[in-house]
Amino acid sequence: MTEASGHGSVPHADPGRPASTTRVFIALAPPDEAKDELARALAPAYAAHPRMRWNRIEDWHITLAFLGELPVAAVPALRAPLAELASARRPLALALRGGGHFDERVLWTGIAGDLDGLHRLAGDVRAAVGEAGVPFTGRPLRPHLTLARARRDDIAAVPRAAEGLAGFTGIPWRAARLHLVGSDFGRGPGPIRYGDIASWPFEGP
Repeated sequence: MTEASGHGSVPHADPGRPASTTRVFIALAPPDEAKDELARALAPAYAAHPRMRWNRIEDWHITLAFLGELPVAAVPALRAPLAELASARRPLALALRGGGHFDERVLWTGIAGDLDGLHRLAGDVRAAVGEAGVPFTGRPLRPHLTLARARRDDIAAVPRAAEGLAGFTGIPWRAARLHLVGSDFGRGPGPIRYGDIASWPFEGP
């Protein structure tokens, strides 16, 4: 995800989908040095399991609220409450740690650090979404960063890759921006691609 300002635009829609909607979520993004460290730890898994649907490193993120498919016209209403929220919050101290999987199909790395602060932030983000008039019925937060998905004919690859990450302990870093992200790509067999609609720095005391 890019470090956009608060004046980005909704990503262009895929030609195969209605242009009136976009898939939207709100997230944090690790800095490049944390992502590079994790990519080095994943090198054996990349080599051993090249057929897994690996997410692009630039798209790695920690989802706080997944809003799903929204009308493009509804997205601008999210800007003001999210900008106000970010301006009042201080950066979070986090780290990437370990590995695991969901149902042997989704590979992830875990999140360590100020998890209480992360849960509070997610709760406030979801409240801001409601204030913007966007319905939200998301699941409870399970802090993680999704790395890859299994091919249907090779679901054993994800648990093996997760085992290789079990001892990973990443460097600490500060989550300094809140990202409003849209996705209009990757509905087919390839990886999903994301782009910032807007992002705001955490500026709290």
